[in-house]
Amino acid sequence: MRYLLDPAVTPALRESLAELWTDVSNAGGAVGFVPPVTTDDVEPALRRHLVGMAEGTTRLLVGCAEGGRPVATAFLRLNEHRLMRHWIGLVTVMVHPDRQGGGVGRELMAAAASAAHRVDPAFTGIRLTCRGGHGLERFYASCGYREVGRVPGAIKVADDDYRDDVTLWLPLG
Repeated sequence: MRYLLDPAVTPALRESLAELWTDVSNAGGAVGFVPPVTTDDVEPALRRHLVGMAEGTTRLLVGCAEGGRPVATAFLRLNEHRLMRHWIGLVTVMVHPDRQGGGVGRELMAAAASAAHRVDPAFTGIRLTCRGGHGLERFYASCGYREVGRVPGAIKVADDDYRDDVTLWLPLG
């Protein structure tokens, strides 16, 4: 695996990112959608990240397999609030379902921490949120994150299925 921070966003990369997001969502991944979805469904959300990149508020981290195909990704979102510019947010963290369970997720999280240091060595931490009910809290804890907040039932994935919105923190230093 090779991890790239801020690769050039070509039409091919954009298409690959939309396909990755679709595959992760359709496999049950907690990345803003519930299955079934198509690339047309995820495209507006991807576009918002790309606009953030153009505006300088979002950075893209991509994990590429042999041949350069993206199989893991995360977006680093800088804080615009003047009192919170000392930490960075990590959003839309994804590993292709075919690569899950083999250590790629841990590599991605380590690469994200390294990328945060490269973006600004003065960052004091990384904040991310996840959807409860998937065991993601345990995974992130094993990567050094600790739970710092939880909003019960904040995420509605179906008429009778509400999940917690969990906030996690990784101190950098």
